[in-house]
Amino acid sequence: MNLLMRQTLPLLELDILKTFVAIAETGNFTTAAETVHRTPSAVSMQIKKLEELLGCTLFRRDARSVVLTHHGEVLLSYARRLIALSNEAVSRFMMPEMNGVVRLGAPDDVGELILPEVLRRFADTYPSIAVNVSIETSGNLRRAVAERRLDLAIFNASDGTLPVPGEILLKEQLVWAGKNCGNAHLKNPLPVSVWEEGCIWRARALEELSRSGRDFRVAYFCAHHMGQRAAIRADLAVAPLARFLVGDDMVALGEKDGLPDLGHYLIGLVVSEEADTPALAVADYIRAAFARIERRPMDMLQVAC
Repeated sequence: MNLLMRQTLPLLELDILKTFVAIAETGNFTTAAETVHRTPSAVSMQIKKLEELLGCTLFRRDARSVVLTHHGEVLLSYARRLIALSNEAVSRFMMPEMNGVVRLGAPDDVGELILPEVLRRFADTYPSIAVNVSIETSGNLRRAVAERRLDLAIFNASDGTLPVPGEILLKEQLVWAGKNCGNAHLKNPLPVSVWEEGCIWRARALEELSRSGRDFRVAYFCAHHMGQRAAIRADLAVAPLARFLVGDDMVALGEKDGLPDLGHYLIGLVVSEEADTPALAVADYIRAAFARIERRPMDMLQVAC
């Protein structure tokens, strides 16, 4: 019975999913139509077809904006994954003999936890291509791509302020991370571990603490992700972290623990207009890697003791 049901399920079309993602990222049917090289009416028909296929509404529309519904947010994750995996599969067979050097930039946290998988998978397919990785702040990375010192870069950005040019790889929740069963979050003033000036996580955390009226002090300062994690694990301080970076020996803290909500942030990708074929292939592997990230729901995270 289950096998029969699986065989009769309708298939999602990649072209329609690309249109859906374009609308979700631009918040505008007309702009999305330009992105996918279709007319606005054709884009509207595609979304109508997709909504009829899935039996749900994907966007809330008003005179000024287009916003994803809950069903739309769920589909967006699948759509990005399907598109990225399709690109990765096609590039594996159509461009197997490439060689050269690709200059890639990434922030410290992404460089440590996500790039190893990207580089391993890429090297398995394209062993003749060397990838030179630069670890820098997001602002410096975007500047390096604009100045053509990098071919492409991953960067962090505040939610709703994705720099142009750029595309969204992941929208993730920013949380307070503390040692599991630790007590740093109970101290007054609150000891906080922060990155260097210019880090969007630092700016968001300090701004929200000031707005909430919570007394705090900068107890630990480090420009590297490993240093931040060390401060958390030693229970010296709490620090703002992406939810998917909270390890098993940490706990995600929030308003129930007396700490302000930090909202979401964006991980983006910018590719040079002059990027060659090897650089574009690396970009596809990066998209696929982010599509595979398992995002744990908040109720699956550990609870502070």
